[in-house]
Amino acid sequence: MNNKRPIKGTSVYTFEDMVESLKQAISTFPDKRTGKNTRYKMQDAACGAFSVFFTQCPSFLSHQQLLQQRYGFSNSRTLFRMNDIPSDNHIRDLLDPVAPSSLDSVFEACFDALKQSGHLDSFRVQLGERKNDLLIALDGTEYYSSETHHCRNCSIRIRDGQTRFCHGMVTPTIVAPGMNKVISCPPEFITPQDGDSKQDCELKAAKRYLKKQGKKYIDNATFLGDDLYAHEPWCKQVLKKECNFIFVCKPDSHKTLYEWIKDVTVEKIEDRFDGKNHQIYTYNYIENVPLRDGKDALHVNFVEVTVKDRKTGKQLYHNAFITNHPLAEETIKIIIDCGRARWKIENENNNTLKTKGYHLEHNFGHGKKYLASLLATMNLLAFLFHTMLEFMNKKYKLLRTVLGARKRFFNDIRTLLIYFPFKSFDTLMDFMIEGLQKPHDLETLQVPI
Repeated sequence: MNNKRPIKGTSVYTFEDMVESLKQAISTFPDKRTGKNTRYKMQDAACGAFSVFFTQCPSFLSHQQLLQQRYGFSNSRTLFRMNDIPSDNHIRDLLDPVAPSSLDSVFEACFDALKQSGHLDSFRVQLGERKNDLLIALDGTEYYSSETHHCRNCSIRIRDGQTRFCHGMVTPTIVAPGMNKVISCPPEFITPQDGDSKQDCELKAAKRYLKKQGKKYIDNATFLGDDLYAHEPWCKQVLKKECNFIFVCKPDSHKTLYEWIKDVTVEKIEDRFDGKNHQIYTYNYIENVPLRDGKDALHVNFVEVTVKDRKTGKQLYHNAFITNHPLAEETIKIIIDCGRARWKIENENNNTLKTKGYHLEHNFGHGKKYLASLLATMNLLAFLFHTMLEFMNKKYKLLRTVLGARKRFFNDIRTLLIYFPFKSFDTLMDFMIEGLQKPHDLETLQVPI
């Protein structure tokens, strides 16, 4: 790849750089057309689809056609490098044969930019002697469901005699305690596998994800997951990749382990002040206990935490984790904090994509092959671009801070892009900041072209 890279220690990876990285990935997309009907380029179709997710505006392209007629150019051209605007059906038809992995390089370019600029360091945690671990949370989520429309990549759910077709994916996400941002990584889709008679599932998809990963993402990685991942074959695969884990461990699914730890754990009590209230943390931990029954069982370290309000005695939180990280008084707190950060994949990633304007579960197009999964990947990528801009673009970060709620910010973006054409993304940011700084005389207000 020839993507433009920021210099170490700087914060320059522009919106234009991101779009250029997207264009380079699109240049590798397969084009199924064999005849002369090639008026629309694959770049027009792919950038058009992505623009809808980035602007959070389903009707974005139809509005850009009106701007093109009125001003001679539109935001689809200046911001997203489109030459023509295909119809929605044409876009879906062209993109259906494109595997979502075709966009992996764009995620990697963003990851490299965060790493080289130093922003990735804010996500690193110190676990004992390891000073630069990245926490990668894993979780499965559905993004499509129908009782009628389906394709060969659909999973089948039968409940109470009712058949439902759905698409799901595992969304690896870099998280950190105390960070209000997350970094989305390329998803792994839960989909029927060639040669496998059994239905695919979240854990199988996670294993494929881990198998494919090189050192780029998982060097010095600690994986986080719920009780589903506290499973010996999966833990062994993580260790084989020279990675670490902190997984939720529930008594119902780990009866042997809980029998071993009964009455033998070390207890540590800590009074912590969260800025408003004092809370009592009680830790119980032990090292080197078997994860399952049998002489050849994998041995892990176990830690349990209970949090109570010091004043009322009310229990505020309780959970238990297994890990391969050494347990000691000085490491217990950070291991628990890292384990609890797993929830960020649900709150700051999956739920944001479903409830904060990205409409992940909306049916943007199902297709016959890859369309649904490709569009879901573009939605994730749009979210990543927004995160990148908060790190890399001071004007964008200022506007996000001043305008507050994500919904309000994107409502403003959507409205401006519908009515005004902008020469560049930076011009759009300047126009919004100027609008916040001083009132405009409506008689002299100039369109920012």
